[in-house]
Amino acid sequence: MNHPLTSRAALPSPAREPQPADPAESAESAGAGGPDGARPAEREPKLSQADILLHLGMDQYQLVRHDQTAYAVPVDGPPIARPLRAKGGFGGTGSLRQLLNRAYVLRTGRSPSQGCLTDAIASMDALALDAEEQPVCLRIAPDPADDQATWLDLGRSDGLSVLIEPGTWSVTTPPTGEGPLWRRTRLTGELPMPERDPGGWQAGLGLLRELSALAEPSWRMAVAWLLAGLRPDMPRPIAYFNGERGTAKTTSARQLLRVLDGIRAEVRNVPRSEDDGAVAASAGWTMGLDNLAGIPQWLSDFLCRAVTGASVAKREVYTDDDVTSWAYQRPVLLTGIDVGALQPDLAERLLPFTLEAIDPKARRSEHELWRRYRAAHGRILGGLLDLAAAVWARLPDAADQLDQKPRMADWAELLWALDEVTGWDTLSTYTGSQDAVTDDVIDADPVATALTRWSATAGSTEWRATTGQIDEVLRPPGPIPDAWPKTTALLSARLTSLAPALRQRGIDIRKLPRTSATRGFLITLRPDSGPPV
Repeated sequence: MNHPLTSRAALPSPAREPQPADPAESAESAGAGGPDGARPAEREPKLSQADILLHLGMDQYQLVRHDQTAYAVPVDGPPIARPLRAKGGFGGTGSLRQLLNRAYVLRTGRSPSQGCLTDAIASMDALALDAEEQPVCLRIAPDPADDQATWLDLGRSDGLSVLIEPGTWSVTTPPTGEGPLWRRTRLTGELPMPERDPGGWQAGLGLLRELSALAEPSWRMAVAWLLAGLRPDMPRPIAYFNGERGTAKTTSARQLLRVLDGIRAEVRNVPRSEDDGAVAASAGWTMGLDNLAGIPQWLSDFLCRAVTGASVAKREVYTDDDVTSWAYQRPVLLTGIDVGALQPDLAERLLPFTLEAIDPKARRSEHELWRRYRAAHGRILGGLLDLAAAVWARLPDAADQLDQKPRMADWAELLWALDEVTGWDTLSTYTGSQDAVTDDVIDADPVATALTRWSATAGSTEWRATTGQIDEVLRPPGPIPDAWPKTTALLSARLTSLAPALRQRGIDIRKLPRTSATRGFLITLRPDSGPPV
């Protein structure tokens, strides 16, 4: 179904900017008129620079709105949506301000004033109030006509993109009004043209395997993470590279990021605040954070929201009540030697990749490694797309085939489909890694450790107690440990947070309804529970 982007305003159509009149002609025409004495016809009113710029903008672009932001899309050009208020160039395609400036220079041979450019774009912004609301996507988009198909933006100025369908993929330009509109930022790198390898996806991804320091089974899980990065609106685990110094954690992370986001994709320092993190997440498709050493509570919460989907709203600068917001859901990757104790919510979302030390004789120089990577990038991407098309064809069967699903059900379904196509065992590998993460969470938390010790000697399988009673029984003697909750309210919150991990170890924690006096917990021991086999 074809949806017009917006109705365009009817504006005068100047052939060019009016030129200054010749002085001699002005003197001749200053008399009473022509030979018959008739008064000369009135000239058409002169169009200002802002009027001409507005005409050029509305003639060459159509307006859409998405998430309270106005965009301009070329009438005859690639489906790249340029935000009206952007000032600088982005994604190699230029901002609307730059392109209008260019169109004016080519039309008239002169430069417009910056004030007139501002006025023209402000008028387009006002006209965009009547524009149709349409999704504007960054790098990955669903297909409007087929919920089994997805699009990948190659980041090219001509708008060429990849349509991934069940069983096949193709390089094409999304059809106007029926395909996705792409948003570009300065972090939108250009991807190479994908190439099909005669050896199939095994040969294409094998080129990345030769350059990677990942060993089995981490390599197969990394391929699954890349596939998840081609799915829009999908909660994904957080890839976490850990290992001692010299295990190529940062280089391995860059290799994965650049498959999806281009050679300019980079791992970056930890943001200073959630707002900084939200800005970075909204500007790029992938998000890599390097050399983490400890994860504070706010960062743990931000990372969980980044992979499941979130938005941040705050007051716009220089306004009293206007609000600007960022929405994001991104593939996230971390590197670190030891991030310390993890919050249970974050631990459940981690996909650990452990790297072994590299033999000094097998090390490659950075120059040689990335030279080979760039040469193979197109075939690597083609191999990933070949595998994605095959996995997409099996995804519709996954929901009926899985009896039990982990917390991220979409991720489990993708792993099942991947195993069906490849013969791998990524789903069981993932559930096994989750068991190890659960053990780490319990061992690192003093409350969980104390509750586990208590369960080993408890004389009953049920314990009804207030938070104060639980604190009295479980708290170690002597001074309160630094990591122990300092109040009963904090202990209650900690027990609630630990409940999913402890439940996997046979300790079920549930809050009891509040009574007139207090509110407590019911702790039930299930001796038969334990790590899934």
